[in-house]
Amino acid sequence: MTTSLSGPAGAAPWRSSALRPDLRAIADMVEPESRVLDLGCGNGELLEHLRDRKKVQGRGIELSEAGVLACVRRGLSVRQGNLQEGLADYPDLSFATVILSQTLPFLDDPAMILNEMLRVGRQAIVSFSNWGHWRCRLELLFTGRIPVAVDLPQPWYETPRRQPFTITDFARFCDQIDIAIDKQIYMNRGVRVQVGPFKNLLSTTAVFSLRRR
Repeated sequence: MTTSLSGPAGAAPWRSSALRPDLRAIADMVEPESRVLDLGCGNGELLEHLRDRKKVQGRGIELSEAGVLACVRRGLSVRQGNLQEGLADYPDLSFATVILSQTLPFLDDPAMILNEMLRVGRQAIVSFSNWGHWRCRLELLFTGRIPVAVDLPQPWYETPRRQPFTITDFARFCDQIDIAIDKQIYMNRGVRVQVGPFKNLLSTTAVFSLRRR
């Protein structure tokens, strides 16, 4: 999570190039000079990139004290908080975009969070690892063990505990809670791919832009 005000002028180029691939895809979906809220913003690298490259007005929420301190060092506007408690402090449509990257599998109530994101923002952007990828399927088939997602190498027993799901699971979930998938980017090991009807089989990570129906 982050706290960002105006930061230092001119970001160092290496910082942007070091962005995680799904964060670069998210950044491409954000409109320049818009208001952005980043949920679980970590050390603030995405907000810093958006501030310096797209001139956004960024805010963040981060649970870890270390993450908040890292954001403050970057000159970002962030508050410490738990996403499970919702976004009650923010008025309706107070942001153009609300971002949630690689956090959905760890939430107890994803429907509540997605609905809150689309209450306070016109657009919600999420990224998540896909347990429907063919490597995950083969690992379960041949070893009988719960696979580790290709782009999220964390064993099932480590904290925070996550709930595996696939691209198809998420698309059906959005239908159930009346949320539309507006834009889609699919990746395989950090590289954007055109996968057509085989997106659930060939993608290791998905980035979706969501809107109200």
